[in-house]
Amino acid sequence: MKKFLFFAVAALFVANSAYAKNDIMRFPIAAALAEPDAKAKLDPNIKFYFGNKSAGRKITQQLSSNKKTNSINKTDQAACNRAFLSALLSFQDRAKKEGGNKVVNITSYYYKNVFVSDKEFECGVGSIMNGVTLRGYIAK
Repeated sequence: MKKFLFFAVAALFVANSAYAKNDIMRFPIAAALAEPDAKAKLDPNIKFYFGNKSAGRKITQQLSSNKKTNSINKTDQAACNRAFLSALLSFQDRAKKEGGNKVVNITSYYYKNVFVSDKEFECGVGSIMNGVTLRGYIAK
C-alpha cells in the first residue's frame, strides 16, 4: 500500500510539472521605467542605455544581473517589471561602486539567449517565479 501511495504522489508531481508555465515574454522598457517604484528608486544621476546604445568610456568588463521575483497575485508584466527594476538597481549600485555614471549596451540574456532591443526586455515567466537577466557595462 505504501508503494502504491508513493507512486501515486510521484505521478501527480510529474504530471503537474509537465503543465508548469515556463515562457519567455517581452515587455516594454518604457512602461517598466514609468512605474512609481522605478521613479522613486532609480538615481537620475545614473543613466541607462539599452540595446546597442553606448555613451562614454566603458570602465568594466561585461556584467550580468539575474533577478527573480514571485509572481503570485501579480500579472506577468507587474512581476517582470519588478525583476527588471531589481536588475537595474543592481547595475546602479555597481556603477556607484566603480565610479561610473552610466550603464551601457544593456541587453536581455535570459537562458543565455541574447536579445538586443532599446524598446523591450525579455522575462522568464513561470507559475510562481518570474526572472530577468540583463548584461551591460559600467561607463563614465
